[in-house]
Amino acid sequence: MEAKERIANSLKFATDTKVFEMGQGVAALAPKVFAELFPGRKGVIVADVNTWPALGEKVEALFAAAGNPVEKYIIDKQEFHAEWKYVEMVDKVVEGDFAAAKAIENDENHVEADAKQAFREPSDKNYILISVGSGVINDLCKLCSHHHGQQYLTLPTAASVDGYSSFGSSISYQNAKQTFTCPAPVAIIADIDVIAAAPKEMTAAGYADLAAKVPAGAEWMVADLMAAEPIIPPAWHMLQDYLDDFLSNPAGVAAGDPKAVADLFEGLTLSGFAMQAARSSRPASCCDHLFSHILDMTHHRFKGKLQSHGFQVSIGTLTMCAVFDELFKLDLTKLDVDAAVAAWPTLESEQQRALAIFKNFPAPDLGYTQITMKYDAARNVRLQLNVLKDKWPAFKKALQGQVWPFAKMQEAFRIAGAPYDPSQIGVTRQMLKDMFPTVQLMRFRYNVLDLAKRGGFYDQIVEPVFAAGGAWDLAKEK
Repeated sequence: MEAKERIANSLKFATDTKVFEMGQGVAALAPKVFAELFPGRKGVIVADVNTWPALGEKVEALFAAAGNPVEKYIIDKQEFHAEWKYVEMVDKVVEGDFAAAKAIENDENHVEADAKQAFREPSDKNYILISVGSGVINDLCKLCSHHHGQQYLTLPTAASVDGYSSFGSSISYQNAKQTFTCPAPVAIIADIDVIAAAPKEMTAAGYADLAAKVPAGAEWMVADLMAAEPIIPPAWHMLQDYLDDFLSNPAGVAAGDPKAVADLFEGLTLSGFAMQAARSSRPASCCDHLFSHILDMTHHRFKGKLQSHGFQVSIGTLTMCAVFDELFKLDLTKLDVDAAVAAWPTLESEQQRALAIFKNFPAPDLGYTQITMKYDAARNVRLQLNVLKDKWPAFKKALQGQVWPFAKMQEAFRIAGAPYDPSQIGVTRQMLKDMFPTVQLMRFRYNVLDLAKRGGFYDQIVEPVFAAGGAWDLAKEK
């Protein structure tokens, strides 16, 4: 199936996005698309000091030439995360109060406002946001447009994340990385000339973010088998049916080959459409992304710099591939269900365990609230483990068809230019190992570690990853 057909089929299930233009030179379509979608409205380009010269300036000129000049707001920072402070800033941009926006941007001691108070009455006097940038700017424009009851247009500048087309924005608020419910952009205009010319590390980050859908898909299969979160067929097939093809040319991605980058960007966009269809990020992420969330929430830096979402996810993805490698070594047809159920802790003990694990975390109550949401009573654990035991041979085969072995994924990342060892983002192997209890508990989403806890084989799939000869052998710390 060709890209145009895949895109057209996927748009049928996308609940928010109506226009997806991808190709070389398609930025020229922006004024026409804007006029059709937002007749009579004024636009404002939101960019940063890197994306303004990459594309923002050209987009401004295109709108001026079309007789519909737009305003601009340029974020004067070389690096920043999607934090609530910047949400408040872009909310002011929508309202045309650029001075107030700049004051918030430059306030090093800004105190977050209440997120519940962020919603405004829609107004034709507000600006329509034109996001020109990578994932952070898009997430900000997405949520702020929602706050004002309107849609927006995005022009990506790099194939760095899948968030351009996703339902929801990933924002740090009250020291916790959270996904805020909000619609995806109504239109995406992806100029491959611009995207292929992006810094190579951004494209490599996008490759890693797309590759995360490999173990994330396997964890969705686990949740489906356990009747925790059933697979939604349209959301699954629009991406997973083509995922290996989208990931098949890491060398082309590294070289900035337009065809390889276009395939990568299409895969990332279809991932977002899958999230729209599912109304959640379940099709795109699970434990692989939680390692990244921990690093974000603890303000991790390497050589003084924040590490990109994709580079952090790269290490999370490799780690989960290694976990699945260990899972496949087990014969779960011999699982002692009675013993596992007898050892299953009470909700109260799990809550106390979560409080202890998260005691010094930026969001100390996070684990408590999440485990409370996903805890299963012993009778349900018994049902789940009996299903796992009975179906293990066929289910193991299906999982092996989904998950890449650690070695294969590591080599693909090496070729694509993504991190393939945690030391490359300033994370030690011991740090990774120490993250596991937090990863298991920090989100209500059912994951493979939850399954291992229920079955009593958690240590059997985690400890070998860091043991002698394991993927992250602690003795081989770099």
